[in-house]
Amino acid sequence: MRAPFTEAFIRALPKTDLHLHLDGSIRLSTLIELARHEGVELPAYTEEGLRSEVFKDQYGDLGEYLRGFAYTCAVLQDADSLERVAYELAVDSFTEGVRYIEVRFAPQLHIHEGFDAPDTIAAVAKGLGRAQDEFNASEAIERGNEPAYRSGIIVCAMRMFTQTFSEYYRRYVALHRFRRMDEVIAQASVDLVNAAVHARDDLGLPVVGFDLAGQEDGYPAAAHAEAYNLAHQRFLRKTVHAGEAFGPESIFQALTDLHADRIGHGYHLFSPDKVSHEGISDPDAYVAALVQHMADRRITIEVCLSSNLQTNPEIGTLEEHNFRHMLDANLSATLCTDNRTVSNTSVCREIGLAIDAFPIDPKMLKQIVVYGFKRSFFPGSYSGKRTYVRKCFDLYEALEKEHGVVGHES
Repeated sequence: MRAPFTEAFIRALPKTDLHLHLDGSIRLSTLIELARHEGVELPAYTEEGLRSEVFKDQYGDLGEYLRGFAYTCAVLQDADSLERVAYELAVDSFTEGVRYIEVRFAPQLHIHEGFDAPDTIAAVAKGLGRAQDEFNASEAIERGNEPAYRSGIIVCAMRMFTQTFSEYYRRYVALHRFRRMDEVIAQASVDLVNAAVHARDDLGLPVVGFDLAGQEDGYPAAAHAEAYNLAHQRFLRKTVHAGEAFGPESIFQALTDLHADRIGHGYHLFSPDKVSHEGISDPDAYVAALVQHMADRRITIEVCLSSNLQTNPEIGTLEEHNFRHMLDANLSATLCTDNRTVSNTSVCREIGLAIDAFPIDPKMLKQIVVYGFKRSFFPGSYSGKRTYVRKCFDLYEALEKEHGVVGHES
C-alpha cells in the first residue's frame, strides 16, 4: 500500500459502507449450511467450489455477476435466516473498523404467504441490532471515548420483475386486476414505501432510505415516480441505482423524477458517448451541466470499484475507472463494497485499491471517508448525527497522528 498509508491505519479508521446488499454479502459457509437445511441445490458445497463456479474474482458480464443471487435469495426466505445473515454481515463489517453500515435488500424477494415486507425488515433489524449491542458493549464506547457502531436499513424497489418474481406478480395481478407489467411494478413500489414507513414510524425499526435496483436499460426510473414522490412526502431518504449500466440520462432521471439524495454507482456520469436521447444535441455539454448540478447540490455517489470492474469488463484497469473524474471534479463520493461476497471484497480492500490506483493524499482520503458519515441516512435526529460524525472525525484525526499520517507530503 502506498505511503503514508498502511493496512493497519486503514483497518483502524472509522469507516462507512453506504451501498451494501444483504443478499450479495452472505458468508459462503452460511450459504452452504442454509442450502442444505432448506434443500436448495447449489453448484458446489464447499467454499472453494462456490468461488470457482459462482462467486468469482472476475466475471464476463453483469449476467454472470448476478447468477449468485438466485442461490442467496433462495435461502433467505424466513425470519431466522434473514436475521442470521444480517447479524453476520454486521459482524464482518464492524470487525474491519466499519462503524456505520446501511444494509439494503428487496423485501419482494423474500416475502410469501404469512411473511410480509415489515416482517422481513424486522428480521434484518433484529440481526443488525444484535451485532450492534455486542460491539457497543466495549468500555471505550460505553464511556463515550469512541463512536458507537450503528446501522440502518434501505429497502429496494425493483425496476422489473423476472421469473424470480412470478409468484409475487401473479398475486398482484389477482389482487389489483392489473393487466400490464408496468402497472404491477409501479404499485409494488408504492406498497413498499408504505411498508417501509410503517416499519419506521409504527414499529420503530431503523429504516433510513428507499432505493431502486435492477436493470436500467429498458426499465426507466420514471415508472417509479409515484413511489418516490410518496417517499419524498413521508421524509424517507432516497437513493437510486443509476449510471451503473446505462448512460448519464439515467442519473438525470433519478435526480429529477425521483428526488434522489444519493446515486448508487454513477459510473457512467462521465460517459457522453452513452447519451442516447435524440433531443440532446451536445452530449459533452449535457454531461458537464449534470456534473455541475450534482456538485452544487452535494449529491453523493456511492462508488463500488470492484463491482464496476466485474460487471463492466470494458472499463479495463482500475486506473481507467471514472472515479478519477469524480475526484477531479471534487464531487461528493464515498467508497462502498456493493456485495462483499459476490465481489469478494471489503471496505478496507476498496480503500486500498483506490489509494493504489488514484492520486489520493491524506487530505483527500479523509474527505472521502467523512463524506460517508456526513451523507449517510443516519437514523435519529440531526443533532444526534452531528455529534456522531464529530466523534468519528475526532477518532480519525487521532489515528492520523498515531500512525504518522499527519503532515505527510504526497
